[in-house]
Amino acid sequence: MLKGKKILIGVSGGIAVYKMVNVVSALTKLGANVRVIMTHAATKLVQPLTFRYISKNPVYVEMFEEPKVWNVEHISLADEADLMLIAPATANIIGKIANGIADDMLSTTVMAAAVQIPVLIIPAMNMKMYANPIVQNNISKLREYNYKIMEPNSGHQACGDVGKGRLPEPMEIVERLLYELTPKDLHGKKVVVTAGGTREAIDPVRFLSNPSTGKMGYAVAKAAYYRGAEVVLISAPTHLKAPEGVQVIPIIRTQEMYDAILNEVDDANLIVKTAAVADYTPVTVAEQKMKKTEGDLTIRLTRTPDILAELGRRKKPGQVLVGFAAETQNLIENARSKLVRKNCDFIIANDISTPGAGFAGDTNQVSVVSETGEEKLPMMSKEELAHQILDRALERFR
Repeated sequence: MLKGKKILIGVSGGIAVYKMVNVVSALTKLGANVRVIMTHAATKLVQPLTFRYISKNPVYVEMFEEPKVWNVEHISLADEADLMLIAPATANIIGKIANGIADDMLSTTVMAAAVQIPVLIIPAMNMKMYANPIVQNNISKLREYNYKIMEPNSGHQACGDVGKGRLPEPMEIVERLLYELTPKDLHGKKVVVTAGGTREAIDPVRFLSNPSTGKMGYAVAKAAYYRGAEVVLISAPTHLKAPEGVQVIPIIRTQEMYDAILNEVDDANLIVKTAAVADYTPVTVAEQKMKKTEGDLTIRLTRTPDILAELGRRKKPGQVLVGFAAETQNLIENARSKLVRKNCDFIIANDISTPGAGFAGDTNQVSVVSETGEEKLPMMSKEELAHQILDRALERFR
């Protein structure tokens, strides 16, 4: 996901420096070329050799040591990077940057980087230090100078205090970097996504539903947000954490999803309906738990609203509507029929009987069906597929 991206990481002497080893490892696995600059204080907590081994690149500490190649290293490092991250950012390095002090390799490189690439700073320190008005004033100055600030977390600290000042967890940092490095080609667009499996109650403890976990819809919502869109996610119950920056509208029943999406689509540019909704709902719902009795039980069902068909009827010029078809037979024929009947621009069709392409997995293998034909995509992660869907929607906008 970060193939070809060059990330420069500045590590200062906070106790949370150990977390940055996992950050560098994760970024490298995602394809990024990571270079690390350490302050002298940071080397007392983690050896430079650790970052060198993980990043597979030289680690920079001394301002005046023999250069690895012949250039002015603090300038060349800034010139080559797509983004610079400083984490953990101590009160000391924050104060230096905010007041223009450049007296070591890290602070000098930041001065060169900030005028040409995004610089993300993540403060991490004792809660009392973080609350100090001088530190807060320095952070405010950095915001005014267009440095990006990621807020620290709250919780237990190494000294025993409990409060705000913890470095976020490694994958939180990686997710923020993914956001910063993703082109914002959907800026100004509104994207509405549905996700999960709706539930139709039988009694207070039983319901009709399906195995959908919402992973595909949440992946689309996150990808659209990373690409700069305003995102509304209408979600049936799921264990997934709501993507950062996405407006989530929780629902349970199909009728609730129908009502919610019709309130959001008038000004939407793209609608991606990944949700697996219940097509039928009980005519009556028992007020109390139904007790087991002798013999069979018959439950009368009635149709729920056809959300995708209604969206197709209401589709405005310029809107792009994407539906999903989870099938067990006649995949392309059923998807093409759905494309026409529901007035969609694309149907994302997958055979849920294929290993790795069913419910609850982290991967999917689909065919993209449109009026121009079918395109079979290889097996890929749901995050990658989300971007494939958004790429095709962008082509329609253009």
